[in-house]
This record gives sequence, structure tokens and C-alpha cells, in this order.
Amino acid sequence: MLEKLFKLKEHGTDVKTEVMAGITTFMTMAYILAVNPNILGAAGMDAGAVFTATAIASALGTLLMAVFANYPFALAPGMGLNAYFAYTVVLGMGYSWQTALTAVFVEGVIFIVLSLTNVREAIFNAIPRNLKSAVSVGIGLFIAFIGLQNANIVVGGATLVELFSIEGYNNAKMVEAGMSDVGITVLLAIAGVIITSILVVKNVKGNILWGILITWILGIICQGVGIYVPNPEIGFYNLLPDFSNGISVPSIAPIFGKLDFSNIFSLNFFVIVMAFLFVDLFDTIGTLIGVSTKAGMLDKDGKLPRIKGALLSDAVATTAGAVLGTSTVTTFVESASGVSEGGRTGLTAVTSAILFGLALLLSPIFLAIPSFATAPALIIVGFYMLTNIVEIDFKDLSEAVPCYICIAAMPFFYSISEGISMGVISYVALNLLSGKFKEKKLSILMYVLAVLFILKYIFL
Repeated sequence: MLEKLFKLKEHGTDVKTEVMAGITTFMTMAYILAVNPNILGAAGMDAGAVFTATAIASALGTLLMAVFANYPFALAPGMGLNAYFAYTVVLGMGYSWQTALTAVFVEGVIFIVLSLTNVREAIFNAIPRNLKSAVSVGIGLFIAFIGLQNANIVVGGATLVELFSIEGYNNAKMVEAGMSDVGITVLLAIAGVIITSILVVKNVKGNILWGILITWILGIICQGVGIYVPNPEIGFYNLLPDFSNGISVPSIAPIFGKLDFSNIFSLNFFVIVMAFLFVDLFDTIGTLIGVSTKAGMLDKDGKLPRIKGALLSDAVATTAGAVLGTSTVTTFVESASGVSEGGRTGLTAVTSAILFGLALLLSPIFLAIPSFATAPALIIVGFYMLTNIVEIDFKDLSEAVPCYICIAAMPFFYSISEGISMGVISYVALNLLSGKFKEKKLSILMYVLAVLFILKYIFL
């Protein structure tokens, strides 16, 4: 039955590989279940209800990806987009969270239309193949950087970022941490990178997942012998699951269906929708390009088969997520961890979706997985993505320079969409001004995208 549904043999995989990949993907992105309620809670939303909405929206979106496209990608409310929702739209601009949810809902409806009319697919296909490889490499550096930050291996400092030190961490975070909390977790994360790397070199099945679990277990041992001491006030929590409140699912009622259409005709509302639209559109396209390129899913023309289904699942999940009560749902770059484990079909996505559903009942387990345990997975996945750099034609500088700009922009600007913007603008400008546009035969859509990106920087 599973073979018939997901065509496992055709994609060179099996049930065990797909399930392991799905578990790995979920483990690397389970942090969203803890982080999203905290961020949206700052906007005045009920944190428990947001947790439930986050789990349901993630399960729904990921399941739709399996049904519509048979791809191993997982979806959840996007980081960055949730921060824009809470800190810019609500706290900064003064809109209610109900209005912000309405903006997300409108964005999702627009996305459904764009997906059904092939606009998003056309944008994906218009990006040159070398630039597609650059997106994959840039995402690799970006998620490795996220992993280093999550582990506190790098912290803010006089040089913007610097290698961890307790003094540097305390200055950057304005806290009083020590060796028994932040210090030991940094060492555990470094150990996790080494352990995961050894498992990768030895080609152990499920190496990334095992790396997460072993690092977490080492942390629990350190807590048990008193080397690690939880300090919740500065974000270092008990590593053991807390079932003291039993098994219960927080009610979604406080935020479900709370849309407010009273401001939809204002200019500010339009700007908010456009900002959500832009970031989600190119974050999603960037993730699909990067992960599918690494997985070898693109055809000989650099196109992704069944991309319409993938984009539609993202659009429907965003619309449904707004009704449920959460910010924009998007394809997660952490899907690369499951792909690195061999995930190639929708069975990987189904596995992740089921785990998001189970998380509603077993939230203490999933919320206990610390960031220092998942950080090594992101760092190693970054390496996997980086290997795509060999696919870029560095002999043609009109191709190589825009690729370099795209790659550098993603980690430095902390945004997949900004990397794509810079890559497209520089690609069009360089080939146009150097006279190479004739032999390259750039599509009209590339010119349109370049102009739109420039206008975005001017007006948004």
C-alpha cells in the first residue's frame, strides 16, 4: 500500500529510510512548538492556544505536502515571519493580533490564486540553474549559522559575531550565566557536532537523528550528576520531560477564527500583506530550490516536477493556519535534515505530520529537546547543502559573481529571500550591463523579478 501511494522504489528509498527521515526532520524543527507560542504570546495571544494551533497547522501543512506533491518537505509557522507578525505589525505598528491574522489569511488566499495560475511555478523555473545551486549553498551556510547561534557557539559581540565566551555571552544577552548552564551546553553542542560527524563518516543509518538523541542524553547525564544546572530565568531548562500536569491539549478557542477585516482597505494593511507575501514567497521558493537541488529532484531543465502541488500545500496551510490562529505557515529549511537522511517521498512528510499530531499529547517530551541537541544537526546539514557549490560554473564570471552574492547574502542578511533578491538583481544587472544578456537569453520574468526586488527595497 505504501509503495503504491508514495512510489518508494521509483524514488530509490524504502519505508524504514522514509520514517527515519521523517523523525529526523521533526526533531530538528520541533523547537517551533516552543518558540512560536513565546513569540506570538508577546503580541497578546494565548500561548497555550498558539501551541495547539502551531501543532495542528504544521501537521496539516506537512500532510498536504505529502498528498499534493509526494515530497519529503515539512511545513510549520515560519521563523522571522512570526517575529514580523508580533514585533512589527502588532507591537510596532499598533494593529491587533486579530488584524495581523487577517493579513496572513489574505496572503494565503493570494498564494492559492498564484499557485493555481502557475505564477509561483514560473518564478521557480525562471531562476537560472547556477543560481539555483547557489541558493542551496547559501541555505547551507544560513542554517549552519543558525545552528551555531542556537548552540551559543557564536554570540554577538564587538565584531557583530564572535566565538563563545561566558563574558561575551553575558554582555550580549545582558544576563548572569555561568559554566553550569550556558558553558556546559556549548561544550555539549560541540561534542554533538563531533559525534554526528563521526556517525556521518561511518555512514550510520539515521546519523543525524542519533546525533540529536545522543547529545540530549549526554545533557541529561550532565544534569543528573550536577554538571548542568537548569536556570529557567535565562533560558536553560530542565532536560527531562515534565509530565507533572498530565497529558492535556490546550484549548484553541481563544484564537480560533478570530479574524478582523475592518482594516483591509487601509494602505498600511496592504503594505503588511505585501511584506508577508514577499518574504513567504521567496523563502518557500528558496527552500524548495535548495533542498530539492541537494536531493537531486530537479529534472534536466532545472525544474521541480509536481511543484504546483508543493506550492499549493504551502498556500492552503497558510490560509488554514490563519484561521487556526498562527502566523504564516511555510516550508521549513530543516526539511534538509530529513533529505540528508535519505527521505525522498511524501512518506517522510507523513511521518513528520503524525509526530506533530502526537506532539499535542506528548508535548513535554518534544518541548524538552534542547536547542544544543538539535544545533549539531543543523550544522552538519549545512555541510551537506554546501557541497552543491561544485555545481556552479565558476569559469563564467557573469554566472559566478551573482552566485557568490546570493550565497553571501543569506547568512549575512539572515534571510533566504534577501539572498534570492540580491542574486537575481546582480545576475540581471551584470549580464545586462556586460552585454551577455543576448547569449544567455534571460527570461522576461527575470527582468520583472529584478525590477520588483528593487522596488521592494525602495518602498517596503
